[in-house]
Amino acid sequence: MELAAYRIVQESLTNAVKHASPGTVTVRIGLGDGVLTVAVDSPYGKRPGPSAPGTGSGLVGMRERTELLGGEFRAAASGAVWQVRAVLPADEKAGNA
Repeated sequence: MELAAYRIVQESLTNAVKHASPGTVTVRIGLGDGVLTVAVDSPYGKRPGPSAPGTGSGLVGMRERTELLGGEFRAAASGAVWQVRAVLPADEKAGNA
């Protein structure tokens, strides 16, 4: 679970460097009620200059990591913010059934 959370934050930050509009990227991690929540917000909108090409495989990888552990994943624009949300079971046995 910890490695999945780390990789989701890492990929989200990589995506922000490659694609986000200028501004602040916010990373929030919370642990409670048996789940680890990862939330990454980055500016979304028209970017000055070129953006790096993307294949979408980073989003697919984050979703797959989350679902393999029995968690929930969402990545989408909400107004001027691109949001990545992952909720991962904090139980060591989760996803190993």
